[in-house]
Amino acid sequence: MRIGETSVEGVPRVTVLGASGLIGCALTRRLARLPIRLRAVARRPTPVPAGAVADVDVRTADLLAPGELARAVEGSDAVVHLVAHMVGTTRWRLEADDALAERVNRGLMTDLVDALAGTPRRGPAPVVLFAGTISQVGLAGRTRIDGSEHDAPAGAYDRQKLAAEETLKHATAQGLLRGISLRMPTVFGHEPESHAPDRGVVSTMIRRALAGERLTLWHDGTVLRDLIHVDDVARAFAAALRHPDALAGGHWLIGGGNTTHLGEVFATIAELVSRQTGLPPVPVVSVRPPEKAEATDFHSYEVDSSAFREITGWRPRIALTEGLARTVRTLAEQRGHHSTGLTGGVPR
Repeated sequence: MRIGETSVEGVPRVTVLGASGLIGCALTRRLARLPIRLRAVARRPTPVPAGAVADVDVRTADLLAPGELARAVEGSDAVVHLVAHMVGTTRWRLEADDALAERVNRGLMTDLVDALAGTPRRGPAPVVLFAGTISQVGLAGRTRIDGSEHDAPAGAYDRQKLAAEETLKHATAQGLLRGISLRMPTVFGHEPESHAPDRGVVSTMIRRALAGERLTLWHDGTVLRDLIHVDDVARAFAAALRHPDALAGGHWLIGGGNTTHLGEVFATIAELVSRQTGLPPVPVVSVRPPEKAEATDFHSYEVDSSAFREITGWRPRIALTEGLARTVRTLAEQRGHHSTGLTGGVPR
């Protein structure tokens, strides 16, 4: 089944788990434009997107409670799994013995496979689209990665995500479902309807700059990162749902084509916030890394998305400076800062 077309049983049902998060809100808004049955599931109520064409069913659920996940995905032709365990201000700094993190990041995938496999159905196996991360590869032997590398995750979060992905691949090989994993780099942006504001490095540094605080690097600023705007991520997930058979059984890298030194990213944020507020740019400084810093924090990554692009035709559309300017403007407005002339262009 290709999402957006008629399924064997009629109009397809697409279920988004974690619909109130940053990516979940962006994807739900995009899918709501299609003539489908859309089920948005989260711990908190998710607003129905304005102008929705889809038949939208909003559900609140604790997916760890007995029977809740099975009820949430019942009758689904496709499920998008965006649920991840958060700790404090980030999801990556997990302790190896964090049982809840293991339960959410790894165990929930096992539960999902069991729920879908245990439901009699006619027609094609359901599609499961999983949100992975490029750091599952660990310390790759090269900066530019394309998904063909051997995976050797370094941290607990990455190991749990890889285990969930392997569960998905095994279920696909058994014919129980059609699993697809999209591994993402640093995602940034803002979704006003999200109950979980973006806690990634970009939004964190923008909020610091708006508060007049210095921006801190754990290194000399030369580490490379590929940053991708949440709207481009939502488009990539929607594109994957249109090509399930060609993508099923694999993991695919998506990147924003915005590979940049983190020092340059932070300097751009400082300048954009300065133009927004009319105040001098906050300083960008190097500091001693915290004890929980991992080796991958100091490893450069450049994402080659050509395999995914060739199959789906997807391309990122939002340039880094444009995406940063949008995010600065929105977060500044939330804090009550008025614009002094910020545009989407490169600061000069």
